[in-house]
Amino acid sequence: MTQVRRFPIGKILIYLVLIALSAFTLIPFVWMISASLKLDREVFSFPMRWIPETFHWENYSLIWTKVPMLTYFKNTAIIAICVTLIQTLTSSFAAYAFAKLRFKGRDVLFLCYISTIAVPWQAYMLPQFILMRSMGLYDRLLAIMVLQAFSAFGVFLMRQFYQNIPDELCEAARIDGLSEYGIWARIMLPLSTAAIATLVIFTFVGTWNDFMGPMIYLTRDENKTIQVGLRRFIQENSSDYHLIMAASVVSLVPVSVVFLALQRYFIEGIATSGLKG
Repeated sequence: MTQVRRFPIGKILIYLVLIALSAFTLIPFVWMISASLKLDREVFSFPMRWIPETFHWENYSLIWTKVPMLTYFKNTAIIAICVTLIQTLTSSFAAYAFAKLRFKGRDVLFLCYISTIAVPWQAYMLPQFILMRSMGLYDRLLAIMVLQAFSAFGVFLMRQFYQNIPDELCEAARIDGLSEYGIWARIMLPLSTAAIATLVIFTFVGTWNDFMGPMIYLTRDENKTIQVGLRRFIQENSSDYHLIMAASVVSLVPVSVVFLALQRYFIEGIATSGLKG
């Protein structure tokens, strides 16, 4: 007797709703890309044309001549890459200690450290500024790197993942003579690719999109980042919406590349790091 295959109507409806919502959230990005390829008079024309009659690719070359966009990109790339590397290193180090080492006051120290996430940045913004100025780091890219070298969220993310790794692996490595640094480098890191990729995405995107930090600590034009540079670009070209959209599209390219390169690890990292709802 042949069985009649039933289609999961409920699941199909859920997928259709999710696809529709995803497409809806992409509308602003599609409009931004469309506007970046038009002339200024065509951006707000009615009725709106999603596909321009003529693609004006020269908009993407003009934005580099209006302001030193290449300098802004270089500064932002230096900061984002350095902060991502440093924060990944410090977070994984601290997470290993909190997850696999036994020492007095470990849990209390971890709780105190994680509780700093709840403290708003505005509460310690002024002391940080005074500290950076007294250290001679004001108006230097190193100031942003120092301020973002440590992350309580990164430690929490990595610790939740490390706790899922059996303690027996660490014990066996200690019996074989591996030091704690060796265990971290040869066992924990290779097994935590998903968590590291997740942390890299969060850190890189957050640093690349940071506006207030560079706005406060970086004053010279040759030290400004892309987000502060975009603000200057908008101020100087407030009526050239097609160029503003082109500059915005260009600023999104690096974070999109990083996310697309690491997306296959992203869901796994979220699911295995104690952050799933």
